[in-house]
Amino acid sequence: MTVSLDKRLKENIKGYSLANLFDLEKVSSYFTHLQEALGVELLLTERHGETAVAAGDFEGFVPDVVNEPGRKVRVKNRTIGHIYAKVPAGEKEELLNQLLDEMTDIYANMAEKHYLYRETATYADELKQKMNDDEYKLDHNEHLDALTGYLNKTYFELRIKKMEEAGVAPAAIVCANINDWKFANDHYGDEESDRLIKIIADVIRGEAKDGYVLGRVDGDVFEIIIPNPEEGEAEDFCKRIQEKCQTYEDSILAPSIAVGLVYRISVEEPFKERYSDAEYEMFQNKLEMKHTYGYQERLVKGIMR
Repeated sequence: MTVSLDKRLKENIKGYSLANLFDLEKVSSYFTHLQEALGVELLLTERHGETAVAAGDFEGFVPDVVNEPGRKVRVKNRTIGHIYAKVPAGEKEELLNQLLDEMTDIYANMAEKHYLYRETATYADELKQKMNDDEYKLDHNEHLDALTGYLNKTYFELRIKKMEEAGVAPAAIVCANINDWKFANDHYGDEESDRLIKIIADVIRGEAKDGYVLGRVDGDVFEIIIPNPEEGEAEDFCKRIQEKCQTYEDSILAPSIAVGLVYRISVEEPFKERYSDAEYEMFQNKLEMKHTYGYQERLVKGIMR
């Protein structure tokens, strides 16, 4: 539930220090100039009395912000700081005190304006993000694959079309196919073969970063789009998901996945054409994996129990 802006403004000021609201170097410079020009010594403290800026001799002075709070600097009806002053006695004493009262009001107004600007800007950004998240959920829930939570084939293809129209390039295209899913289905049944799909889908999701587009485009086939990948990012991703599957511990199932990776470098290249290339690379990887040492033994471990 989103907190109202009014409540946010009342509560969040508690977490602000003077450094969040003022340029303390400029405050220090101003205080120093006042001391040199008018002989006024000034001390600015945080709400609980910690020194923030001092111009003058305040050695041994311990601010009592409860009983002798000095001039309070307040924002949204909360004290954020205290100004203590040593004013030279004389005919200008009253005028100097009036000047300090006005200065305190000016600092309070400056702090409040800065506070309101920061908080309302952050609040607006958070609202916008929430609206985007809610819109995404509303837009995608009917297009999600029920077993994995990935985009289904139809909507995944629509997303690709939108990415083509938006000129997303470069992009890494990963075709991932579960090895021997049919073996699991034939020997362990629908429930276990579905569990195998979900295990591997969760592995892929766990290694994917925000912004990756995940689709289940066939029963045992996933497609992943990585927009604007960093150098080596897609290769590392493919390596991680294969290693995670290979080391997954299960008494029955032997999760394993073949991957093919290609890049769409130019906006002129159709995603579909590059996906065909990724699919070819995936089949080559599948043949290699099935002939690796220990693959068959791991595959049939559930039967040999």
